[in-house]
Amino acid sequence: MGNPIPEFKNEDEEREFWATHDSSEYVNWSLAKLAVFPNLKPTTRAISLRLPESMLDELRQMANQRDVPYQSLIKVFLRERIDQEYHSPAVAEKRASYRTKK
Repeated sequence: MGNPIPEFKNEDEEREFWATHDSSEYVNWSLAKLAVFPNLKPTTRAISLRLPESMLDELRQMANQRDVPYQSLIKVFLRERIDQEYHSPAVAEKRASYRTKK
């Protein structure tokens, strides 16, 4: 168990205290529990992406069949492909070889 955490008069006092003290001396981290925040949305950034009209039409048709917005469908497709690439043994091997060449 760590040192007792002092009582603070206000947030400024607490902020100043933690800026100059190590929490590992005051908190028993072995009692800590993993926090999960399922409703947090990741930060997003708008980009401009030029697609052939025929491809966009196909995406819109596919999205309509699934009853989802076409931009959401694009994100799903990108996520699936990124996951596929990152978890592919061949791609992992390529990434490893790039690191050793530098």
